[in-house]
Amino acid sequence: MAGVSVIPVQSKRDMKTFVDLPWELYRNDPFWIPPVKSQVIQLLTPGRHPFWTFSRRELFLAMRGSEVVGRIAAIVDDHYNEYQQEKMGIWGFFECQRDPEAAGALFAAAIDWVRQQGMEFIRGPLNPSLNYEAGLLVHGFESRPTFLMTYNPPYYPELVKLSGFRKEKDLLTYLSTRDIKPPEWAMNLGERLAQKQEVKVRHMNPKHFDDEVRLLTRLYVECWGGNWGFSPPTEAEVRDMVNSIYPIWDTDLAFFLYVQDEPVGVCVVLPDVTPLLKRFNGKLGLGALLKKHLYWNEINGCRGFILGVKEEYRQVGAPLVALHYLMEAAKNKLQYYYVELGWNLEDNQAINLLYEESGLRPHKRYRIFRRDLV
Repeated sequence: MAGVSVIPVQSKRDMKTFVDLPWELYRNDPFWIPPVKSQVIQLLTPGRHPFWTFSRRELFLAMRGSEVVGRIAAIVDDHYNEYQQEKMGIWGFFECQRDPEAAGALFAAAIDWVRQQGMEFIRGPLNPSLNYEAGLLVHGFESRPTFLMTYNPPYYPELVKLSGFRKEKDLLTYLSTRDIKPPEWAMNLGERLAQKQEVKVRHMNPKHFDDEVRLLTRLYVECWGGNWGFSPPTEAEVRDMVNSIYPIWDTDLAFFLYVQDEPVGVCVVLPDVTPLLKRFNGKLGLGALLKKHLYWNEINGCRGFILGVKEEYRQVGAPLVALHYLMEAAKNKLQYYYVELGWNLEDNQAINLLYEESGLRPHKRYRIFRRDLV
């Protein structure tokens, strides 16, 4: 058997190989969801995505002879490191055959690169940060992921551990279906709290796009600013994110929470378009998918993409109000059989307990790994 070599991505041909590799690795996996190729290329390309205005990266391919057997991205997010006062390197976009030697060579290349950038530890997978797709699936392999969640074969965690990484944090998702009836007390309490605390819901208005993006950016920081691993997205990143998902935006399931006249929370629930992504194999963007009306009935669920409340309003029931409202709104959409919420940090006991007591059940578990370099 030929030995393993690792090469940096340098040409357009190399980039195409990097982007196309998952289609080869997952060709017989019924649960893998192809991403939109054009969006992957944009996300990986400095100058085409706002993340790279404050970050840098190196992409690597693992070769066994003439065969491409794996890939990885090594990343430094200067914005995060300045915000958290850390020296963190990142690995992400990892894919590999069941080949410990190749995986080890890829991780060694990523570690060497971030070490040369002066980093003191490396964390991943982040694709390319915690504000995007993150985590390695470690539980929940029996079903496909929902929209914008990661997926990988069951052997990936072992490849990561063999390269010297340890668990740092788990991310959890929760699931509700029409067969699961929320406890009556939770629904009644949500209604009473909404009235008592004067919690109001305002749907996002696409006619005021710029204002809504600014408010969403502000609330994202105010709601998640104290969380582990957080760094505030820039307004340009939020704008890019909203633009990318706007073609499938369901205005009935995208809203702000207000107490009196103060915005205190935000919720965005998206149709789970993974059946269409699977059908068209990553060749069509979301705007083009929206035009495929013939297949729209294949979508039978949704995903809670954003759900957050400012800390000072969590103890007066605003999270329960938000959950109650989104669950009722989703139930009124007869097309939706299920809704997945998350991810949540495993130690976010308040929100995890709220979900469980409201009748949702744990669904999938994703893991962030870390390796110290000094």
